[in-house]
Amino acid sequence: GKVAGQAVGTSAAAIVTNSSSSGKIYKINSLIISNVDGSNNAEITATVYKNQSTEYHLAKTISVPAKATLVIVSKDTTIYLEENDSIRLTASAASDLEAVCAYEEIS
Repeated sequence: GKVAGQAVGTSAAAIVTNSSSSGKIYKINSLIISNVDGSNNAEITATVYKNQSTEYHLAKTISVPAKATLVIVSKDTTIYLEENDSIRLTASAASDLEAVCAYEEIS
């Protein structure tokens, strides 16, 4: 298993990318968003970016309250990333949200 983490900015950025020639599938076990701002809500958008060309929303402009956590993907709702797919995140405000994604590489 692997874990990726990132501060979420206002421009879409991949937290996990399965390269086009990996020969693997990535099983996404969890995607957790934390609002680290002490007083302001922030919105998160999370997408699966298929073949690095088409976005499908996992979450779209969902408000995460200050000092709270949002679970977007859990063991109950695992998803798989094929080759050349990624999960991208965008926040409504810079420096308010952090993300942690746990996944497995399957050969």
